[in-house]
Amino acid sequence: METKQLIAAAYLVIAAMGGITVTCLSKRARDGFFFLLVTMAALTERWDVNFVSREWYRGTTMGFEFSLVDVIALSLLVSAILVPRAGEKRFYWPPALGWMLLFFFFAVLCVAVATPKLFGYFALVKMLRGLIVFLAVALYVRGERELRIFLWALGAIVCFEALQAIEQRYRYGIHRVFGDLNAPNSLSMYMCTTAPLFVAAFNSRLPRSLKVMSAATIALAGVAVLLTISRTGIVTIGLIMLGTVALTMDLKFTGRKVLIATACCLAVAGALAKSWESLTSRFKEATLEEEYENKRSQGRGYYIRLAAAMADEQWLGVGPNNWSFWVSNKYGPRMGFKFAPYPSEHKEPRFEVSADANVDDPQAAPAHSLLALTAGEMGLGGLVLMLLLWMRWGLMGLSFLLPRNPDPMRTIGIGIFFGLVGNFLQGLTEWVWHQTAIFFTFNILLGVLSSLYYLKRKARREARRAQQLEDEWEDEAEPGQECVQEEEAQYARTASA
Repeated sequence: METKQLIAAAYLVIAAMGGITVTCLSKRARDGFFFLLVTMAALTERWDVNFVSREWYRGTTMGFEFSLVDVIALSLLVSAILVPRAGEKRFYWPPALGWMLLFFFFAVLCVAVATPKLFGYFALVKMLRGLIVFLAVALYVRGERELRIFLWALGAIVCFEALQAIEQRYRYGIHRVFGDLNAPNSLSMYMCTTAPLFVAAFNSRLPRSLKVMSAATIALAGVAVLLTISRTGIVTIGLIMLGTVALTMDLKFTGRKVLIATACCLAVAGALAKSWESLTSRFKEATLEEEYENKRSQGRGYYIRLAAAMADEQWLGVGPNNWSFWVSNKYGPRMGFKFAPYPSEHKEPRFEVSADANVDDPQAAPAHSLLALTAGEMGLGGLVLMLLLWMRWGLMGLSFLLPRNPDPMRTIGIGIFFGLVGNFLQGLTEWVWHQTAIFFTFNILLGVLSSLYYLKRKARREARRAQQLEDEWEDEAEPGQECVQEEEAQYARTASA
């Protein structure tokens, strides 16, 4: 390990100890740490260090990554357990945690039987970091107060990334913008994951200032997706925004709502007209047939065929984060693509493309499909487990759809549901769910969703117990005691609410 990495490790340990101490002593500090966790998740690569770095590897993770975001998440988690806030449990089992742990241990099994193992270790550490972020958020968010802090923080970073994208296009002339996410499709997925929450917030019973911020965030996120010129992203954000509006807005029509809807339609039409030439040229670049059926190009169908070959030969796949290694060394050449192979997990490969090669890059990129990537790296078993995990997350979000209620503790759950849908839909054509900034943000949203789901079930159980108690009192009531017991029942209902 290099001297600078040793120094970075020492700084991270000291920062973690200091962060835990501060958040244990001050609950106000926890609010600040949570705000920083949400905002800095998208900027995590500005504050990270890679140990045992393999920057030359074209995987989803290229080292043992650690950043200030990990320090903040760990501080929040430990302080929530050691010094819980008044009236709160020290720990509860967040919904979906069991499925997430099952998927993690299946990944451990896949790494254990895979070769090479180092790249798989990188992936496992990132999964653990995501679990820490998820738990920290789930234990922190316990009511509407924390939910509002979450919305302010997420809105701030979404607006920042969108404004940066606008600057990249109109100041620096970058054709397909990317913000801090390093790739246009990554920025598009980030916006598709976060923007629906602000549609839900706008339609919620929240302060006017938060609604104004939500409206600005919606507009900027839409512009940012257009500027990425991501084909899947543009279609996806349109679908999920319409779905969120339909399921969170008040069905009572007023002149004000008609005016807002008309203004939104005109703004969308203007933005599309402004970007129409770029969008049409982008959509004409390749047809579905060229993408999926052409066996001589590296379109989306190429990744599906590679994943099928890996899953067919190895029941547990080639191992998490090993896609590039095995495609470059074995499966790509078998299909006629002459990549420069990796000598080993410890030695850099050749970075020149052979004169007779039919590839643009010397080593293979990760599959441009989350499902294909999972099937190739973890086999059909891993793919099924991932789909079940996503189904669990989706069902948690679906539970907020009915009945309609402007309470933000319910509507934000709907917004997160559509954010998950947007992430999944774009993940069908991209691998960037694994990109650290998006992975952290995704786990933050899952932590909020898990907390909202837990609180909803808890309130329902308490209301049911209060009703049972009221029924028992009524059955056992004696003459002259009705008024007293009615007061006690009313108190029980108020306490449960």
